[in-house]
Amino acid sequence: MSEFQPQRPPPSPPIATEKLSIERKTFFLDLKENQRGRFLKITEDVGGRRDTIMLPAEAFKDFLEAFERLVEFEGKLSRSDDAAG
Repeated sequence: MSEFQPQRPPPSPPIATEKLSIERKTFFLDLKENQRGRFLKITEDVGGRRDTIMLPAEAFKDFLEAFERLVEFEGKLSRSDDAAG
């Protein structure tokens, strides 16, 4: 007896993409779209090992605001480290 396995459509190409190489890591940021809407696929590649997260477009603004707060906080830490050093 064979079981019916629904086939997924092949992944669509990115609408837009960015690639960042930082130290020994490569990051791919791909804006994509599927039947549920647009999303950002963020992939980290370290020596061939990949980890990926998907961020729905509805979360972009909140994610960016949180990221900006962390960047600002880290900048304050760096400035205080420089002043103490």
